[in-house]
Amino acid sequence: MSSVLVIGAGPAGLAAAVAASDAGARVTLLDSGDGLGGQYWRHLPAQRPSRNEARLHHGWAAFERLRSRIGGDDAIEVVTEAQVWAIETAESVTAQVLVGPADAAGREARALTADAIVLAPGAHDRTLPFPGWHLPGVFSAGAAQALAKGERIAVGRRAVVAGAGPFLLPVAQSLTAAGATVLGVFEAARPPALAKGWLSKPWKLFGTAHKGRELAGYLAHHLVHRVPYRLGRAVVEARGDGRVEEVVIARVDAEWAPVPGTERTLAADAVCVSHGFTPRLELPIAAGCAIGPDRFVRVDPDQRTSVDGVYAAGEITGIGGVDAALVEGRIAGHRAAGGAKSAMDSARRRRAATTDLARRIEAAHGIRPGWTSWLRDDTVVCRCEEVPYARLRSVAEATEQHAMRSVKLTTRAGLGICQARMCGRTVEALIGADTSRGADTSDRRPLAAPIRLGDLAELPTTPKRGSA
Repeated sequence: MSSVLVIGAGPAGLAAAVAASDAGARVTLLDSGDGLGGQYWRHLPAQRPSRNEARLHHGWAAFERLRSRIGGDDAIEVVTEAQVWAIETAESVTAQVLVGPADAAGREARALTADAIVLAPGAHDRTLPFPGWHLPGVFSAGAAQALAKGERIAVGRRAVVAGAGPFLLPVAQSLTAAGATVLGVFEAARPPALAKGWLSKPWKLFGTAHKGRELAGYLAHHLVHRVPYRLGRAVVEARGDGRVEEVVIARVDAEWAPVPGTERTLAADAVCVSHGFTPRLELPIAAGCAIGPDRFVRVDPDQRTSVDGVYAAGEITGIGGVDAALVEGRIAGHRAAGGAKSAMDSARRRRAATTDLARRIEAAHGIRPGWTSWLRDDTVVCRCEEVPYARLRSVAEATEQHAMRSVKLTTRAGLGICQARMCGRTVEALIGADTSRGADTSDRRPLAAPIRLGDLAELPTTPKRGSA
């Protein structure tokens, strides 16, 4: 019996684990969280269940089916609170794992190897900086939604949701469901960009027609709660004494540069911002997987990466939403377990529709270069190390360096606790870093997560195969 190691228990990882088991493999499913579902199906813990859990989740029935299937399958071992901090490929592909509460001392160290590995670590928010974004009360939209879904906590009483992309709509819905008043959803993309992205070759949208029903549900929710939705608008400043007290909204042009004289100030105590997502590439890069110029993992029709025995699924291959993650996970898990290629023909056709959806999202809502014009010299770029825009720019100019590593060492931008996860792509853009070959990017980290020296000293010397 073959063995498959699945890293990540979001939609892609869950689908991969079930598909691999169905194909006859023994499966070990790892996730750094304390439960299944990932960021998409983030829910209340079992100790505090909700009577209507599905109210805050799309596709909740699909999650319950996957969770039930995994929980009742002896061939699938689930390990939660499992932090994969490195991937080694010297002799075989091995995952170095610490099992236990995050940041705790004495976590169990395990080295896991298998006949095949499916990488499904997902993505995190991309948030562009603006003056005042370091103030308490400014949240990534993903963090705000996680608190609403997983803790039923609204991040503020009067909240603004801003940025770009379809994700803004469910975030606003989650906030109102948690009791917040959402003053508006401000989408930076303008109508021509939306039309170009969404209306081109409309017949290709038939494969994702159910997304129209989701959109209708969001619109109905917004109408009931009187949440305005404004196109061509962006948060250009947050103000307050010690925390957010007001937010400045401005119209932006086609390149996202603010239009002078259009500023509008709203009294708010929370700002939830997302400008898309950044795939979590640390593990694929450590494994030696080829990364495309679009900064996603390259895969073939079977979700196989450039490394033998390593498959990838979900948002590390493209931001296509839950449907793409589920179908890619199914293909990856099935093929990683040695399942017949022909059995995945229908899944590949469904994946083609989700790939088209990802392309449309980027065309309609992708970041435009004019956003840098709303920065001021004192705007904090790296919040961990409090590096302002002027210092970053002046150091890069004075040293004539445009390499990410050099600028990090001379300014400390990206060297804080988040290890450039929040600011890395922004720093690259502001210094004009050459990321075409991926050798000097913010995604390349020797360790995928911070670990203690004591944990390193206690590492096992012999890899453990599969779930034995």
